[in-house]
Amino acid sequence: MELACQDKINQLTKKGVRILNPFSIDIGPEVSIDRISGNNVTIYPGCRIYGQDTIISAHVQLGEEGVATVDNCRIGSGVALKSGYFRRSVFLQGASLAMGAHVREGCLIEEYASASHCAGLKQTILFPFVTLGSLINFCDCMMTGGTGPGNHSEVGSSFIHFNFTPEGDKTTASLIGDVPRGVMLNQPPIFLGGQGGLVGPVRIGFGNVTAAGTILRNDIPESNKLISGKSLKNLVLDHKPGRYAGILRILENNIYYVANLQALEQWYQYVRQPFFKSCEFGDEILQGALSVLKAAGAERIKRLRAMAHNISKIASKISLSGTDARIRFCENIQALSQAMEAPADPAVGESDRKSFMNAMEDRLQNEDTNYIRSIQELSSDAIFHGTRWLDTVVWNYCRTASAALPELNLFQNWKTMTEPADD
Repeated sequence: MELACQDKINQLTKKGVRILNPFSIDIGPEVSIDRISGNNVTIYPGCRIYGQDTIISAHVQLGEEGVATVDNCRIGSGVALKSGYFRRSVFLQGASLAMGAHVREGCLIEEYASASHCAGLKQTILFPFVTLGSLINFCDCMMTGGTGPGNHSEVGSSFIHFNFTPEGDKTTASLIGDVPRGVMLNQPPIFLGGQGGLVGPVRIGFGNVTAAGTILRNDIPESNKLISGKSLKNLVLDHKPGRYAGILRILENNIYYVANLQALEQWYQYVRQPFFKSCEFGDEILQGALSVLKAAGAERIKRLRAMAHNISKIASKISLSGTDARIRFCENIQALSQAMEAPADPAVGESDRKSFMNAMEDRLQNEDTNYIRSIQELSSDAIFHGTRWLDTVVWNYCRTASAALPELNLFQNWKTMTEPADD
């Protein structure tokens, strides 16, 4: 063991960190011990901690079920990363991932969300209490819904989010629930049955249940439905690469996904920020969460640009006309990217935001630093204004982005999306 590593381990032990086998631990020279709490942190044998951005808060447990590697993660209090690989992601209070987790960059795992063994995540956002079963691939998803540990959204074991197309595209991010209602922690949970899957990008409403073994290929924005997918057995068709027959739906779902990311970013900036201030390393963890959200939006725009490039390459081979939606998309990808990258206008939804924040100020004046309790005890009037504020943010984003593709008439048939009243 290098002297620098041993020195860090000695200093952490003096701070009160419980290290069960100091000679089996590796800590990178870039790791700051000032960003590791000395309050009831336990590091089990074989763990590896890397990255100058790494933060480990109080009551965290690393490696209880096997070797855990942490690389530039920001970890809130009471988090248990029991074994696996965790890179450039943020874990909030009480989150838990079991043996063999593989969590790559761009994940935001909120309070008390959890996964059983061998869950694969990347560019994944889980709202409070969301639970994943075992042997899951759930990359490029945002999942909301549920009200608590006994009433949470759940994904059954051996579930797959299919996020890579035969053409090599990843414009496939799926939204399970939504941000304006999901953040209020008062919506019915969503259940995705085991040994099933989603073919992204799809949208699913609150309270929906997919039967075990269902592969969902279409949007179900309605709520409280039981969904059983049709089998594709014995179906053999000619494969024509590069058709992108569902281009309008792909564009709408991608824009809508990023719109929800922008709403969640505003939620963190305005609503969640005061609660982080009361936490150890709270400001740094908040900035980590905001960075994840910004990067998630950039990832989706990057994937749209890549899809435009792929379509351009095959356009002449399949004789696309100049009026084809796919050609219009390619011609306007720069304008679309710029519209989607534009910063949020703070005036959008301002009056509803102020009404909602007045209610939140009352909670904070009572020195209630429990985020989940504070949200769940809001009045119905406050929830109405908060939801309408975020709905306005989402719809304004969709309207602004789709204006870059005027001839495609995006979002015209979205019966579930209603434009909020003007302020």
